[in-house]
Amino acid sequence: MIPLRDDNPTTVTPVVTVGIIAACTIAFLWQLTLSPQAQWDATIALGVIPIVLLGGESLPSEIALVPPWFTIVTSMFLHGGWLHLIGNMLYMWIFADNIENALGHVLFVVFYVVCGAAAALTQSALDVNSAVPMIGASGAIAGVLGAYLVLFPRAHVLVLLPLGFFTQLIRLPALLVLGFWFVLQFLQGGLAGPTDGGGVAYWAHIGGFVAGVVLIFLIPRRPPGGSRYPHRGPWG
Repeated sequence: MIPLRDDNPTTVTPVVTVGIIAACTIAFLWQLTLSPQAQWDATIALGVIPIVLLGGESLPSEIALVPPWFTIVTSMFLHGGWLHLIGNMLYMWIFADNIENALGHVLFVVFYVVCGAAAALTQSALDVNSAVPMIGASGAIAGVLGAYLVLFPRAHVLVLLPLGFFTQLIRLPALLVLGFWFVLQFLQGGLAGPTDGGGVAYWAHIGGFVAGVVLIFLIPRRPPGGSRYPHRGPWG
C-alpha cells in the first residue's frame, strides 16, 4: 500500500520538515551533476560504512571528506535514485509535520537526527565488517513513523492499494498502515538478514522505528492545538 496523505492537521508551519525535504532534493540534484565515478566517490565519502564507523578501518585520505561519525548525518541527505528520493520524501511529507507539530522545531531536529543515528548504528552493528555504504533518509523517517504510530494511531491515512490490474483508494487507520509497514520491514529483514537486503537496509528501518517509538515517550511534547487526533501524553 502506498500512503498519499493523512487527515491530521497541524497548527505549526513545518519549516524543519520542508527544510529537510528541500535539502535532500538539492543534495540529490547535486549528485546528478557528478560523473558516475564522482557519484560513487561521494557515496563512499559521505555514506555510512559499517567497517569504517564501527570496525576500526578508515578511508584513504584522498577520499575521506568528514569524520566517520559525521557520515551518520551526511548519509541522511543522499539518495540512490529518483524512486529512493521520492518514496522517502513522500513519507516525510505525510507524517513528519505532525511530529514536528508535537515536538516543536528544535526538538524535532534532535529527534530526527537521533533516530537516523539509531538506524545507522543498528544496521552497522549487525554487520560490522560490511564495506557497503548506506545512504538515504529512510532510517530517520522510520523514527518519524514510529512516533506517529504512538501519537496518532487513530488518524486516517489515504492509501493507494494495488489489487492485481486495478488499484483502490481507501482510508485506513495509521495503526494499520504503519503497523503493516513495520511488520513488513521486520519480515523482510529477518528473511534477508543484515548482509543481504537487496540494497535495502531493513534493519536500519527497524532500528529507526524502534528509536522513534521510545524517544516520543521521553521527549517533552507541546500541548495539542486543535488536532483532530490529540496526541497521547500529559495533554491528551
